[in-house]
Amino acid sequence: MSSEENIQKAADRLWQAWQAGETTAPIRDLLDEGDVAAAYAVQEINTRRWLGGEERQLSGRKIGLTSKAVQKQLGVGQPDYGMLFADMEVMDGEEIAFSRVMQPKVEAEIAYVIAAPLTGGFITMVDLMASIGYVVPAIEVVGSRVANWDIRITDTIADNASSGLYVLGQSPKRVGDFDQRMCGMVMFKNNQPVSVGAGAACMGSPLNAALWLARTMAKAGRALGPGDVILSGALGPMQPAAPGDVFEARINGLGSVRAAFSKD
Repeated sequence: MSSEENIQKAADRLWQAWQAGETTAPIRDLLDEGDVAAAYAVQEINTRRWLGGEERQLSGRKIGLTSKAVQKQLGVGQPDYGMLFADMEVMDGEEIAFSRVMQPKVEAEIAYVIAAPLTGGFITMVDLMASIGYVVPAIEVVGSRVANWDIRITDTIADNASSGLYVLGQSPKRVGDFDQRMCGMVMFKNNQPVSVGAGAACMGSPLNAALWLARTMAKAGRALGPGDVILSGALGPMQPAAPGDVFEARINGLGSVRAAFSKD
């Protein structure tokens, strides 16, 4: 079991990287190998720092590692989660300063916006679907404070699940308006298709991923409530971003969303 002293050291290392806008060495040297609980403890320390400083407020949660291939690569059998803050939101098509996210990569997702509390000892799929106000296409810009994306599972969890920014589409749909599992996705980079996928690539369905998150958050004491955004996980392979790149994700039955980076 990782020591409290090392958990605090790992949190401090990532906090200093965030504050300085610089990358840092992996923090896994400070935690026992595969100690997921310790990595979440690191994440929680820095979440409380952000919220305690009144600089940020929570706007939702994100799910990562929904792909079996990525789970196998990092040696885990389940997804992970991170916090979304209101200042992470970017308007559809708004220019993103390239320096705003460290080592940015882009992925297309389905986002759920919650309208009713998701609390209790056991949340069902019926509870989840009844609680969703609407659904929109989303782009997540992930970033890593760990230099060269040299991450293992403890590194990414501790680093708030490699969160960066997110963009929500502006064509809200109801859950029943399209097929969550079979909807196809194509993401374009500078008008060229670079990533394809479908809802089924995300734990069989993005709703499955969202249910996992709702249950996990309720147990962790950060239950989802009205207005919270759920980024449910990538529908296809993520793509690296470079200055001047423009990404557009199109999801069948749901619409499109864009993320544009500045040229410097």
